[in-house]
Amino acid sequence: MEDEQQPNEFVVRLIPVAEAMAETFGSRCEVVLHDLTRPQSSVVFVKNGHVTGRSVGQSFRHLFQQVLTSKKFHNDYVSNYKTVTPDGRVVKSTTALIRDNHGVTVGAFCVNVDIDNLLPSLSTWTEFVRLEEDESAVVEREVIGNVWDVVTDMIHHAVKEYPVPPADMTKADKLRVVSFLNEKGLFLIKGAIDEVAESLEVSKVTIYGYLEELKGK
Repeated sequence: MEDEQQPNEFVVRLIPVAEAMAETFGSRCEVVLHDLTRPQSSVVFVKNGHVTGRSVGQSFRHLFQQVLTSKKFHNDYVSNYKTVTPDGRVVKSTTALIRDNHGVTVGAFCVNVDIDNLLPSLSTWTEFVRLEEDESAVVEREVIGNVWDVVTDMIHHAVKEYPVPPADMTKADKLRVVSFLNEKGLFLIKGAIDEVAESLEVSKVTIYGYLEELKGK
């Protein structure tokens, strides 16, 4: 799924804001811009990438697992949620979605602040390091409003980015698309299987079969 397209203009416009924020809050503050119209390599800007190890060219992480499925997600953002780096450091994160003039989800603005060394002095910094935990690991509730818009937008972007249109895709092609969406947690959202099936021009049963096949691998 290689894509040489230029980053989305609505995402690029926010690079000065991202630069300014990272420089204002210093080296502990990582700012990442994702272009979700190219999901396989969505990261188009990183400042202070040493905080979580993000780098340009990577794909998005946690969008479905920690953002869209969070009970705190509203008005296109979720703030102050906890993430943990591979080396065990605690990071305070905020993610806001970016939409174009037509309301289509085209990107994400992510801020990650390393607060690990501040936690021992929590009594002094209580408000600054406040974390809002999401209790649900898997969402069983009905998805409404802008959350569902994001789900359908991401499916559209992933299918459109693939070099072969659905009508010409082989089973292996469709399996790759489903595998990518599954790895990103999209199928945690109720109704996503139906939407993916329609986009790939197959039945819902076929998508379930693909997921079982991927689970076997």
